[in-house]
Amino acid sequence: MKGRSTVLVVLTIIMILSVCSFSSGADKVQLTGPYDSFRDYVAALEARGKVLRIKEMDADQYEPTAFLYRMLDKMGYEKAPAFMIEKVKINGKVMEGPVVGNAFCGWDSAAMVYGLDKITDDQREMYKAVVKKIASGADSNGQWKKIKPVTVDKSKAPCKEVIEKGDDVDLFKFAWVKNNPADVGPYVSSAAVFMEDPELGRNVGTYRCQIKGKNKVGVNPEMGQHGWIFMQRAKKRGEQVMKVALVLGTDPITYAMSSTKLAGLGVDEVELAGGFRGKPVEMVKCETSDLLVPAQAEMIIEGDVPTGTQETEGPYGEMFGYIGGLDHKNYYMNITCITHRKNPIILNSWTGIDKPTHMIPWGVSAQIELKKMLPNLVEMYSPREAIGISILSIDKKFPGDGMAAGQVASGVKIMGTAKVIIVVDKDVDPTNITAVLHAIATRWQPYPAGLIIPQSAGMALDPSAPKRMLTSKIVIDATQQLPEEGGPKSWPPVSRVALEEKAPGSFKMVDEKWAEYWKNWKK
Repeated sequence: MKGRSTVLVVLTIIMILSVCSFSSGADKVQLTGPYDSFRDYVAALEARGKVLRIKEMDADQYEPTAFLYRMLDKMGYEKAPAFMIEKVKINGKVMEGPVVGNAFCGWDSAAMVYGLDKITDDQREMYKAVVKKIASGADSNGQWKKIKPVTVDKSKAPCKEVIEKGDDVDLFKFAWVKNNPADVGPYVSSAAVFMEDPELGRNVGTYRCQIKGKNKVGVNPEMGQHGWIFMQRAKKRGEQVMKVALVLGTDPITYAMSSTKLAGLGVDEVELAGGFRGKPVEMVKCETSDLLVPAQAEMIIEGDVPTGTQETEGPYGEMFGYIGGLDHKNYYMNITCITHRKNPIILNSWTGIDKPTHMIPWGVSAQIELKKMLPNLVEMYSPREAIGISILSIDKKFPGDGMAAGQVASGVKIMGTAKVIIVVDKDVDPTNITAVLHAIATRWQPYPAGLIIPQSAGMALDPSAPKRMLTSKIVIDATQQLPEEGGPKSWPPVSRVALEEKAPGSFKMVDEKWAEYWKNWKK
């Protein structure tokens, strides 16, 4: 008995020390951003209980993909956590991870990324708070604050912990997951692609990169994207190859700048990232080129992209949730060097399933551009679950305001993904899909408050488009139609508005007592 008691005491001490050690580590976690690295962000997510750790998954059986589908089915985009797979079975071999998916999970994660102090589970509240935070970074002309990056020595760059060149270059050492059995193979799906032009400067874009061999990977900017323009310009200059670097696992804001259209052609995404971070991005020189890349990244894949030849690329599960065609050709890169952190985190984007909230700057920039042309615009929202739909709320004052707003939005270049534009009154919250659907059901008549635009610029990846890069569009004016627009002579009062006007203190009282209502509730 004495021996058993001693063992119990020792185990208890070990448990206490373990808890103290964990707490001490947790106290060091930076819970809100901006973050210097992707792994700092993941640590903050985990500290907030938003990372599900899974010891092992079988990618040969597409277990990770099925898991993500089912998790989103059961929990929805806003409540599903990020997940970290520690080991993954690929081609019959168990590979060391970690592989992280659904990393940008809910608008509260975006609030963390952009440094909001108050983080709640109210997703609409978080979306609006982040929009306000980002919009505050633009001046009255819509110009964003920029901070130039700084260059650090390679000895201070975590992305240089391991350097592999020549015969040591082997992409198959890492856990690249093939997302779907209809995909041609695994992809580097979430890399920020760095390239430079002597006149335009640096460009950073997120393009899918098909793994074609141990030292060969596709680089797939779509026609008209900035990366494609850079490649075309290099070819016209007579350059046979362009130096390119794929950067995996940057800090979230740099990745957001890479993944959105916030920067115009010739605008440096890294400087924009510095502006949003409030401090410069640390950069380090590549091993086999003069390109500068983020020093805190998880992995850098360096190489040469031939400017005059292209190869068949795909098929691949696209952002719209459909498998793309095989007749697509694009660039490829011959890899000259791979540098990475020890045990790098592989961020995988299950494109078509995982629609990241870090892309929120796209919506903000579109809203700012529209506001210049539509002074009566109140708010704009594009649901990430339904790419191609954009919702505008306006302060309607005159007949035709709703339809005019929809037509203006349909023609703005930055709204290129939107083929369904829904316009609602200012009393309808565009982030509340139930309220938007209710407005369509009760305020909209297909005629005359619906307008079909036969042909306009569209997204190359839209599976419904009969001609690539072209689309038809529809404007749904779901504002209350005035008599001059064919609407009724008068509209009955809206129930909620009547409550707010005749009992103005009711919502304030409920908000103040909200925690009290729920204190004894058990799920």
